[in-house]
Amino acid sequence: MAHGGRPVDTWDYVGRSQFWFESMQNWQSELLAVAAIVVLTIFLRQQGSPESKPVHAPHSHTGSS
Repeated sequence: MAHGGRPVDTWDYVGRSQFWFESMQNWQSELLAVAAIVVLTIFLRQQGSPESKPVHAPHSHTGSS
């Protein structure tokens, strides 16, 4: 509209390649972030790590002071 064109409605915009290109870039970055969080969570919660000890255990059993 700023350049004298007609307004684009939602369905026209969804059908354009620009919309899909921008959407896929967003999905890729979101998927990468979620995958990194999942991998780090698994790595940091390994058996024997301080984070994997029972919540109800006393401090003397967890090594915390």
